[in-house]
Amino acid sequence: MAEQQLGVLKALDVAKTQLYHFTAIVIAGMGFFTDAYDLFCVSLVTKLLGRLYYFNPLSEKPGSLPPHVAAAVNGVALCGTLAGQLFFGWLGDKLGRKKVYGITLIMMIVCSVASGLSFGNKAKGVMTTLCFFRFWLGFGIGGDYPLSATIMSEYANKKTRGAFIAAVFAMQGVGILAGGFVALAVSSIFDKKFPAPTYAVNRALSTPPQADYIWRIIVMFGALPAALTYYWRMKMPETARYTALVAKNIKQATQDMSKVLQVELEMEERAEDIVKDPRLNYGLFSKEFAKRHGLPLLGCTSTWFLLDIAFYSQNLFQKDIFSAIGWIPKAATMNAIHEVFMIARAQTLIALCSTVPGYWFTVAFIDIMGRFAIQLMGFFMMTVFMFAIAFPYDHWIKPDNRIGFVVMYSLTFFFANFGPNATTFIVPAEIFPARLRSTCHGISAATGKAGAIVGAFGFLYAAQPQDKTKTDAGYPPGIGVKNSLIMLGVINFVGMLFTFLVPEPKGKSLEELSGETEAEK
Repeated sequence: MAEQQLGVLKALDVAKTQLYHFTAIVIAGMGFFTDAYDLFCVSLVTKLLGRLYYFNPLSEKPGSLPPHVAAAVNGVALCGTLAGQLFFGWLGDKLGRKKVYGITLIMMIVCSVASGLSFGNKAKGVMTTLCFFRFWLGFGIGGDYPLSATIMSEYANKKTRGAFIAAVFAMQGVGILAGGFVALAVSSIFDKKFPAPTYAVNRALSTPPQADYIWRIIVMFGALPAALTYYWRMKMPETARYTALVAKNIKQATQDMSKVLQVELEMEERAEDIVKDPRLNYGLFSKEFAKRHGLPLLGCTSTWFLLDIAFYSQNLFQKDIFSAIGWIPKAATMNAIHEVFMIARAQTLIALCSTVPGYWFTVAFIDIMGRFAIQLMGFFMMTVFMFAIAFPYDHWIKPDNRIGFVVMYSLTFFFANFGPNATTFIVPAEIFPARLRSTCHGISAATGKAGAIVGAFGFLYAAQPQDKTKTDAGYPPGIGVKNSLIMLGVINFVGMLFTFLVPEPKGKSLEELSGETEAEK
């Protein structure tokens, strides 16, 4: 086989790291910032929503969201994301990355703001509007996954491509932190301005009516960073790989990249023949695709699916775990505003200590260790720590051993992010052909979100105690936290096995990985 790669793409592959790489990281990363902010800020305010809209003056405990409402509020954005990943992933290959990129951003901004406005002040009206707009917010966020990853991988050079895509993904960590800080700031201000007695002292007054603004401000704030990057997103040229290999306009691609790289690029003589090779035009459902990319696609989808079951079940239920080990006081001993503060504080601490460092460790080491090694190591360590928490679970709940519990729990998170959480996002953007890249990334990501839905909902029910008298209101008895954690450990182990289907893209050009440089002699 003779290797043929277009000059303009070669120029991108060997380009020195320069300013436009960092601009691309920030522009592509802002979507992820908003994504993480929106998905995780809702876990900060669910308890508050329960107190505001499901208050029962006769109950010993503050109001809480009924199971089906809690499931809807937490899960509806995930369902939207899944649909958005498939739809916009496909659209990004059809219309081009840049056009679709603007649409997803506008959706995110509009729906972020709208989910903080609600029709009526009755529980049903508020929850319905919240869920409606969170679905469409998720839909926009979903489009951001395949597009951000694809745009970054197509702009990057081959030496540091992994680190660049990882840096875009690491903006998620920044988003989670921002969610925590905004909640801390807003709840402190309201706590000072509107002091209220605890629930145990006065049930009705423990939730001041002004607390209704807290969750709205927190939810709407996510629109701000996205709105700020809109202008730059629209000024970015279409990626050269899309223009040359998919739209087959090599002249335009060469001009665009000359501007971006600030060098004169010449267009080759035989460039047209390379991109018009009929053997490289197989579709997604063809035998050729199955032969070349079938197993890698299975590897990408299965590992992402298994990882997200574990990852999301942990993330969404952090606050339950904190309450169980006594990091957050009993609900009746706090007023509504203080409760938001305590939950936000606990989540922000975990994020600062484990989540965020994990992302940046990936950025630092991915082009040294490679994707495969990091993913394998991450799954392995997650399995170890899950089992280490699960089997002696009764030992960890004792007040004296709390710190140890939190350390183990943080390490599980650290190795999720310095591990499969980052690599499952990076690899699908590198190993598929340009005209199917965004679609395949969307398929992988959507399978991951299906895992997240399984994790989020399955866990809501599974983690309930086996004893009927101890379950949360409205839930049937489950298998308990301990057995649920053992299950998650097993899932991580299976993820480790499926990692062997995923190829190693480190240091290779995108065209070499996807077989697009091959032409018969």
